[in-house]
Amino acid sequence: MNWQAISFDWNQARAFLATAEEGSLSAAARVLEQTQPTVGRQVAGLEDRLGIALFERVGRGLVLTPAGRSLREHVRHMADAAAQVSLAAASHTQSIEGLVRITASDVYAAYLLPPVLRHLRDIAPKLEIEIIAANDIRDIQRREADIAIRHVRPEQPELYARLVQDATAHLYAANDYVARRGRPTTKAELSHHDFVGIGETSEMIGYLTPLGINLTPNNFHIGSNSGVVAWDYVRQGLGISFMSDEVANVTKGVTRILPEMEPVVFPVWLITHRDLHTSKRIRLIFNTLSEFLSRNLKA
Repeated sequence: MNWQAISFDWNQARAFLATAEEGSLSAAARVLEQTQPTVGRQVAGLEDRLGIALFERVGRGLVLTPAGRSLREHVRHMADAAAQVSLAAASHTQSIEGLVRITASDVYAAYLLPPVLRHLRDIAPKLEIEIIAANDIRDIQRREADIAIRHVRPEQPELYARLVQDATAHLYAANDYVARRGRPTTKAELSHHDFVGIGETSEMIGYLTPLGINLTPNNFHIGSNSGVVAWDYVRQGLGISFMSDEVANVTKGVTRILPEMEPVVFPVWLITHRDLHTSKRIRLIFNTLSEFLSRNLKA
């Protein structure tokens, strides 16, 4: 290790990354719980130390320079490593035990949470975790759950929310469905195919129409209010439907339809009560979930 080559302070790098991720010095100051001038001095100090400009000011906002974009990827890896150190230390130095309830959609609960749960089992074996697989909004305020994974930011000031990912979704179908019915190559051709509905058919049609996908109830012969059930129907060749790319990537036997189509982008928020966020076990699980769910965003 060439220790002389490490010529900057981690706090400066952390301030730079927070500013790059949050989009402004003021937003970075909020998430770092520091003052805006302090964050500004740290970013300026990193620029002076490295001898490069990391941001340029456009209007009232900050935009990364090419050098800043390149550096951000390296600092993200540093932040991931630092988070692992903190989590590992927490598991050894704190007594973390007890019940924590996490609510997420049934699709996220079934397909995306298992790796996180295995990791939590390894680092905090005394924790008890209950997963509430629900597509409705569970009330964190009334403590129906301790942590929620949702796609809408809460407005209540007593709730703490962190945007961990801007996820993407595309249309998918089973390979055998495509073999039987053919692969649509345009949005217009989708009107001649079967779709698997998730929730109310009228709502799904209303959502698809602005995307240029014009369907009628005749396209929906099968559906379910459960995302897991609907996705399994897609997997078994009963029709086409939208699904998170992360979920599709871990599902065998499905293929993306109209891959050139712009993805549907939806936010993933991690939410807890501000009082609960001071709990050791809530903080450990919250930060671990944040790290796992944001990995694809940082990829």
